[in-house]
Amino acid sequence: MMLALAGLTARLVDLQAVGGAKYDTLARNQLIHPITLSATRGSIFDRNGHELALSVPRPTIFADGGLIRDPAKTAAAIGPILGLPVPQLTEDLNRPSVHFMYLARRISPSVAKRVTGLGLPGIAQITESQRVYPAGSLAAPVLGFVGSENQGLGGLEQKYTDVLAGTPGSLEAERDPTGREIPATERRMVPAERGDDLVLTLDQSLQYVAEQRLTDEVAAVGAKAGMAVIVDVHTGDVVAMVNVNGAVGNRPAMPATSRNRNRPLTDIYEPGSTAKVITASSALESGKISTDTHFSVPSEVKLGGQVFADDETHDVANWTVLDILTRSSNVGAIKIAALVGRTNLDRAMRNFGFGARTPIQFPGEASGLLQAPSNYDPAIMGSMPIGYGIATTAMQTLDVFTTVASGGMNRPPRLVSALIDANGHRTSMPAPASRRVISRATAASMRKILQSVVMSGTGKRAAIDGYSVAGKTGTSRKPPYEPPYHYMASFAGFAPAESPRFAAVVVLDDPQNATHGGEVAAPVFSAIMQYALHLYHVPATEGDAAGATQSTAAGRGLTSNVSAPAP
Repeated sequence: MMLALAGLTARLVDLQAVGGAKYDTLARNQLIHPITLSATRGSIFDRNGHELALSVPRPTIFADGGLIRDPAKTAAAIGPILGLPVPQLTEDLNRPSVHFMYLARRISPSVAKRVTGLGLPGIAQITESQRVYPAGSLAAPVLGFVGSENQGLGGLEQKYTDVLAGTPGSLEAERDPTGREIPATERRMVPAERGDDLVLTLDQSLQYVAEQRLTDEVAAVGAKAGMAVIVDVHTGDVVAMVNVNGAVGNRPAMPATSRNRNRPLTDIYEPGSTAKVITASSALESGKISTDTHFSVPSEVKLGGQVFADDETHDVANWTVLDILTRSSNVGAIKIAALVGRTNLDRAMRNFGFGARTPIQFPGEASGLLQAPSNYDPAIMGSMPIGYGIATTAMQTLDVFTTVASGGMNRPPRLVSALIDANGHRTSMPAPASRRVISRATAASMRKILQSVVMSGTGKRAAIDGYSVAGKTGTSRKPPYEPPYHYMASFAGFAPAESPRFAAVVVLDDPQNATHGGEVAAPVFSAIMQYALHLYHVPATEGDAAGATQSTAAGRGLTSNVSAPAP
């Protein structure tokens, strides 16, 4: 008896004094099961406070395998409600060592109530947030999307995922064998911290109109795709960034989805004649020519074994810089570039922003393509001055015109204007620093030249009633440059020409019914620019400065038998 009592005493001492902490931990682990509390992802607003993306609470059903008494019976009861196959659910629930497994995430409250109302041991509910986009597909490639764990996987959702995501919390509570929380027992909760909100520079109203107008044009001309960007010249704020997918089979042309590329920043193309703005600007800036300088311009010229020709055959002409850009003469632009020189033209293109990502730094954003001057082929001074042999994004092309519009100062574009924390404190995002690219005098000369392009040149369909408009058409052949030809048609410009407020670019990929930028892109520019000017109450141009008004400025004005397009 004494020996038995001594042994029992020793065992009790061992359990309580020596191994007490170990067994206390085991007991707590049986009773307490921590649950992660997901943080609410921050919202995304347009510049006027309209919600573009937000998170809403949704119930999630989970299971604790260690508390489930009869996996088959439990699966048979909840499987039909959740729409889950009973055999597979039975197998999933028959795992006593797994204390937390998702069964159905972010479901409707009514379905969750039916499940939890059964009172089944080991089946419980938590609240998670679900990402929703109140405006549907509006600006979807810009906004991006999130994954099942609310992590950003595309667009601004990805770029700013650390800002938006917030910090998860946790909950620890003692539960009985049925999984219910035991009252008046230990309970520890670390609350989740909500993510910050993003305030974008986009304008929801302008974005919608631009998407609809570009969709109509993509459908009308049978284009593969279309893209457009509108920027506030004063600030560099992107007020609309548009992506449209062309028709495929029975699916009509429509705004792109969140899974599609944000083409104005990710896709590159040869800009064609819109690049002539850099060619002319660099020549004027160098002082080697003035707006009154005349050039002897034949129909074609040969460089590096290649022939470069104007769109239409003509006699040798005596043209100024204004005449060359108004007519979009390839040979004239090449003549101007010869005075600039290869090294200086390359430097000018890089100074305007070609060959480098914009400060937006969008996921997947392209830098464009510019060859190193040492690797230029002999024909480069025939192709580069007219926008071939190089590749840019639509945003880079627009930056050239924004620079001219702002008096020669580069206004770096931005998409995010502010952050708002969980307490409502707003922090403005600093605008990227501006820098001078060309002089005010050169910019003023180019504005007059580009206004002439719209008044009497290839950009007539970009005109807007009551406003002066400046811009340039662009039409470039896509590789492999062999019949049947495929084109990128574009127009970039700004308005009002004498005091610019907005700049915009429109690009259509492989239009079929007409191919010239002045035919298919300029009318879209006119429509969306007109809406922007009216929306922001920009005063109309006074007197004759508005130039000749085109009756077809806001319409497509397309014909089915358009001649071969000018570059």
